[in-house]
Amino acid sequence: MIEKILIANRGEIALRILRACRELGIKTVAVHSEADRDLKHVLLADESVCIGPAASLQSYLNVPAIISAAEVTDTVAIHPGYGFLSENADFAERVERSGFIFIGPRPETIRLMGDKVSAIAAMKTAGVPCVPGSDGPVDENKKRTIELAREIGYPIIIKASGGGGGRGMRVVHSEATLLNSISLTKAEAAATFNNDMVYMEKYLENPRHIEFQILADQMGNAIHLGERDCSMQRRHQKVVEEAPAPGLTETQRREIGERCAAACRTIGYRGAGTFEFLYENGQFYFIEMNTRVQVEHPVTEMVTGVDIVKEQILIAAGEPLRYRQSDIVMRGHAIECRINAEDSETFMPCPGKITDFHAPGGPGVRLETHIYSGYTVPRYYDSMIGKLITHGEDREAAIARMCNALRETVIEGINTNIKLQRAILRDGTFLAGGANIHYLEKKLGM
Repeated sequence: MIEKILIANRGEIALRILRACRELGIKTVAVHSEADRDLKHVLLADESVCIGPAASLQSYLNVPAIISAAEVTDTVAIHPGYGFLSENADFAERVERSGFIFIGPRPETIRLMGDKVSAIAAMKTAGVPCVPGSDGPVDENKKRTIELAREIGYPIIIKASGGGGGRGMRVVHSEATLLNSISLTKAEAAATFNNDMVYMEKYLENPRHIEFQILADQMGNAIHLGERDCSMQRRHQKVVEEAPAPGLTETQRREIGERCAAACRTIGYRGAGTFEFLYENGQFYFIEMNTRVQVEHPVTEMVTGVDIVKEQILIAAGEPLRYRQSDIVMRGHAIECRINAEDSETFMPCPGKITDFHAPGGPGVRLETHIYSGYTVPRYYDSMIGKLITHGEDREAAIARMCNALRETVIEGINTNIKLQRAILRDGTFLAGGANIHYLEKKLGM
């Protein structure tokens, strides 16, 4: 077993990793910026190291500082969490070259799946269904580009190969704006991702966002843990997630899940990962793979009973998977609401001091958060301050528990999006299940 893990992240995911380490009897090192000295996991960790000023580039994205912190604390492994450096192949490579275990996939796998063009090519080879598209990057041959777009059929979407998080995408509805849209997307991609490669795909107009959670060990074993529906989104950012996906059949779950697991075996995947799909008219279309633990992993944990973070650590330690596919049974339904320090109507971040905090409780209620009364939410990082998850014997029970839990949650001193979450949970279309990825933005008038 790994003796000591450095947690290269902050907030609720850092605390989540620390708790998993404690249960496994592993010592922890918390690295933090000057603005995060009072984070809960920093106060609870066996050791802590300040790695720089508040700005992420000088702290949580400062690779030399993180490696140095690992060296001076005799760390054995580094867990990147999600965000920051979690899908940075150069960081993973630097970690392994420095003699530490990277709790995640191999650097070459991160590179393969981090580039959307190579990821789609790999998935097609592995038999995973993909969106009809250019089957490679758009080149300088304008005539061929126009012909390709006609073959795909408008509307199409132009995507940055190195993009993510909803950035580097542009929808084109007619040939008249195609070439200019490609130029704009390439410029944006170069500035944002230092990679101007773009590709084209058919733009699905009313899809749902459904993703499959997988686990794979270093011996070539891989399983899936079922799916999550993440269609409640605003500007490509998930707001509410649930498992299982409403309306999906066991046959569909088994077929796509097994293809994802088989793809992991084909590419030699290691660790936890998520295959993201657009789902429309009964068909799945692969869009990308996240080579890390997802924000929404708790809903899968609640319906399967599998501790995904623990499994990540055990896989990194060289252990074989503790589960076979036949062991995975989805029981009941789980829903997650992201709690953000932001205004529910303007969505502007609202950092500041939390003067009063009360967590909800009761059967089937789980709150993942790093906040406490007296904690000051800094202005330098993402506005998410927690995730509220409920589980019930069916979807209706999970929703009822979430409504109660949101009503019980007290966070004073700052604004949060709890008001918005309560409105979503009362919405008729959400209650019916199966809303598409555009529904929430249309409801909000965006």
